[in-house]
Amino acid sequence: MTAEPARTIEIVKRGLKRRYRAERRFRLYGFVAIAVSILFLGVLLVTISARGYSAFWQHEVRLDVFFDPEVLKQDTLVTADYPALVRAALQKRFPEAESRQDRKQLTALISSGAGYQLRDMVLRDPAVIGRTVPVWVPVDDEIDMLLKGVFRRDVPEEERRVSDRQIAWLDALAADGGIERRFNTAFLTSGDSREPELAGIRGALMGSFWVLLVTLALSFPIGVAAAVYLEEFARRNRWTDIIEVNINNLAAVPSIVFGLLGLAVFLNVFGLPRSAPLVGGLVLTLMTLPTIIIASRSALKSVPPSIREAALGVGASRMQMVVHHVLPLALPGMLTGTIIGMARALGESAPLLMIGMVAFIVDIPKGFTDAATVLPVQIYLWADSPERAFVERTSAAIIVLLAFLIVMNAGAIILRKKFERRW
Repeated sequence: MTAEPARTIEIVKRGLKRRYRAERRFRLYGFVAIAVSILFLGVLLVTISARGYSAFWQHEVRLDVFFDPEVLKQDTLVTADYPALVRAALQKRFPEAESRQDRKQLTALISSGAGYQLRDMVLRDPAVIGRTVPVWVPVDDEIDMLLKGVFRRDVPEEERRVSDRQIAWLDALAADGGIERRFNTAFLTSGDSREPELAGIRGALMGSFWVLLVTLALSFPIGVAAAVYLEEFARRNRWTDIIEVNINNLAAVPSIVFGLLGLAVFLNVFGLPRSAPLVGGLVLTLMTLPTIIIASRSALKSVPPSIREAALGVGASRMQMVVHHVLPLALPGMLTGTIIGMARALGESAPLLMIGMVAFIVDIPKGFTDAATVLPVQIYLWADSPERAFVERTSAAIIVLLAFLIVMNAGAIILRKKFERRW
C-alpha cells in the first residue's frame, strides 16, 4: 500500500516538472518575440532617422546682390529677371569664370529658387532697388549633398556630378565664411517642388489636416450614434445580427476597396472634385466608421448594468438614461477608439491614390475643395523621384508622419488612463 502512493506522487512530480519546463519555454519564446520585435523596430527607426535628419538642415551661400534698377523697373517687379541678379553676383565673386561652360557650372551652385527669394525681397521692400545687399540663398541639391558628405569628393571627377572647378569655388566661399549650414525652414513652410532643395511638406500637412477634419466631423457622430442605437435601442433579431456581422467584416476590408468605392460613387456619380480633401475625408470616413462603431460598442458594454437600472429606477426615460448616465461614462473609450481610427486614417495612402490625390500640387490648400495631397502620398511621390536629395526628404517626411502617429496614439493611451473607470 505504501509503494503505490509513493509511485503516484513521483509521477505527479515528473508531470509538474514537465509543465514548469513548458511554462518557462513559453515565457522565453514570448520574451524572444518581444525582443526581436523591438530590435526590428529600433533598426527601422534608426535607419529612417539616419537618412532623414539631414533634411532638416540646408546649406546656404552668401551673395552680395546688386538690385540693378535697369533690371528691376517699377512696372515689371513681379516678372523681372531675378536670376540675372544671381548670375551677376556670382560673376562678380568669381570673375575668372569667363567661358560659357564655366558660367553654367557657376550658376549651377545656386538653387533655382534663389530668384524667387530675391523677388519676394523686392516686393516686400522696394527700397532695396539700387543697393547692394548681402543675401543668403540655398545651394543646389547636388551641392548640398556634396557638402553633407553624401557625395564623395575624393573620387575621380568623371565619377561624380560636381566638377573640380565647382569644388574649388565652394572651398573659396567656405574660406571666406560664405557658406553656412542652417535650419531648413522651407521643408516645413513650403509646398512640393520638382527641385529637392525647395520641396516642403506644408502642402501635404495642410491636406492631411483638412482630410482628417472632414473624417472626424463625419465619423465620430455617425459612429457613436450607430453604436448607441445598436447597443441600447435595437432589438435583437436577424437584421441586427446581419448588421453586426457586416460591421465586423467591414473593419477587415482592405483600404483600397474603400478607395474604389469613393471613385465609383463620390467622383463618378456625385461629381465631386477630384483630389479634394472633401472626397478624401468621405472615403476615410467609410473606412474608419467600423473601427469607431466597434470601439464605441465595447465602451458602452463596459458600463455596468446597475447604472442603467438605477437611472430607470428613479424615473428616467430610456433616452435620458443613455444620454445623461451611460454615454458620459462610455465617452472616454469612444474617444480612444476614435483617435486610433484617426491615426489609421492619417497613415493611409491607397484609398486616396484611387481618388486622384497623387497629383503634383505646389499650392497650399486653403479649404475642403482645393486640390491637395496628404503626407503618406507625398512620401510615395518623393520615394519615386530619382534625385538623391529626395531620399533624405522622404525619410524626413516619414519622421514627421511617425511623430504625428506617436502623438495620436499616446493621446489615446493618456485619455484611457485618465478617464478609465474600473468597476
